[in-house]
Amino acid sequence: MTFPEEWTKLAPKPRLLAGTDKWNVFLSYRSVNRSWVLHLYDVLRQQGHQVFLDQVVLKAGDPLIKNLQQGLQNSQAGVLVWSSATRDSEWVEREYEVMERLATSKKGFQFVPVKLDSSEPPLFAANRVFLDFSSYPDGPNGGELLRLLHALVGQALSDEATHFAAQQDEVAQNASNSIKAAVQIGDPDRLVQLFTDDGLPWRTSATLGCKAAEGLTKLKRNDEAIKMLLAVEEHFPKAIRPKQLRALALARRGAGNDLSVAQQILGELYASGEKDPETLGIFGRTWMDRFEKSGDINHLKRSRDLYAEAFKGAADDYYTGINAAAKSVLLGTPKDLALAATFAQQVQEIVGSEAHSNDYWMTATVGEVLLIQEKYQDAANLYEAAVAMAPSEIGSHETTWKQACRLMQKLQPTEAERALIRHAFEHLPDCQIAVASKAGN
Repeated sequence: MTFPEEWTKLAPKPRLLAGTDKWNVFLSYRSVNRSWVLHLYDVLRQQGHQVFLDQVVLKAGDPLIKNLQQGLQNSQAGVLVWSSATRDSEWVEREYEVMERLATSKKGFQFVPVKLDSSEPPLFAANRVFLDFSSYPDGPNGGELLRLLHALVGQALSDEATHFAAQQDEVAQNASNSIKAAVQIGDPDRLVQLFTDDGLPWRTSATLGCKAAEGLTKLKRNDEAIKMLLAVEEHFPKAIRPKQLRALALARRGAGNDLSVAQQILGELYASGEKDPETLGIFGRTWMDRFEKSGDINHLKRSRDLYAEAFKGAADDYYTGINAAAKSVLLGTPKDLALAATFAQQVQEIVGSEAHSNDYWMTATVGEVLLIQEKYQDAANLYEAAVAMAPSEIGSHETTWKQACRLMQKLQPTEAERALIRHAFEHLPDCQIAVASKAGN
C-alpha cells in the first residue's frame, strides 16, 4: 500500500529508537476490536512505525504475559483501544493503569487512549481525553487519524495540519454519507461510481471501500461487491474486514464453489486466531448454508456453536446472539430449545421490544426474538417496520425471511399466525424449506 502523499508531508515521522526501545507503538486491544486494530497497524507501518501487535510479534508457545509486558516497556508509545464491548473487562483497567504509570515514570512515553463508539469511557479513565473514532467504526480515517499520528510522537499539530485534519473529517464524513444515501435509495451504480472516483479518504484506509462493498451486498449486487473487495484487499493486504465481507458476498451469491471459497477464507482467518464476532458470525452462516446442502446435523451444530462462541466473547453482540438462539431452535432437542430461550432473552435485553429508527438489522432482530417466543403478531409488526425503514435492501430482506421460514418450520404456527409473518415479506417469493437431517431432526 502506498500511503497518500498529502498525509505523508503532514504526518510526523516516527521517533528514532534508542536505548532499550524496540517499538515505536504498542497496540493494546481486545479480540472483539481486532479487525479495527489491524487497519491501524497497516496505517502505522506504512508511516514507518515499528509496531508491537501481539498476533504479529508473538509465536506459538511464547509466554504471553511476560512478552506483552516487555513489549510495552520497550515501546515509545502505547495505544489503548476501547469500546463498549470491552466496558467491563478487567483488562481495560489493568492496561490503562500500566500505561498511566509508564507515561509518568518513563521519559517521553506517550499514552494515547482511543474509543471506537459513542459510549462513555469508564470512570477510572476520566483524567484522559480519548481520541474519538466513533465515526470510523470499520477502521481509522479522517482528521482523527492525523491527530493520532501526532499524539504518538508528542507533537502538536501545525496550523496547516490542523486545517487539513478538519478538512479530512469533513471529506471522510461526506464520503460515508454518500455511501449511506446510495444504499438507502437503492442505487448500486452510485456505490460503484464512488469507489471508482476514489479520493483521499478511500486511499487512507480500507474503511470506505468496505462500506461501499457491504452496501452492494445489501442491495444484492454480489458480483460487484466481490470485485470491489478484491481491489480493496490488494491495496490493504493486512486488512481483515475486506476478507470477511468477500466471504459474506460469496456465501450470499452461492454460485458454483462460492460456499467452499467463502469457508476457506473464513477457516484461514479462524485458524490464524481471528475470532472476532464478525468472523465467527459469517463463518457460522456458511456452516448453516452447508447444512442446507448436506442435511448433516453436525454442520448445523457447528453453525450454532460458532455463533455461541462469538456471543460469549462479546455479550452485547446481538447479531451472533440471535443466530445462536435460532440455530438452537432448529436443532430442536429439549436442551437446545431451553438454550434458545436463554439466548433469546439475553438478546432481548440488548435490543428491547420496539423498533429502532433507521436500523434495519436491530429492528429485524427484535422481530426474530418475538418469533422465537411465538409472539407472532408482535413479530410481524417488527418485521414490517424493518422492511419499511430499508425498502431497497432486498438482500437483507431475503436473509431475514429465510431465517423466519426456518424457524416457523420448527415452531409450527397456525396458518393464520404464519400469514402474519408472511405479510411482512409479501414482496418476496414464499419459501418451501424442508431440510431432512441425517440425524432425523
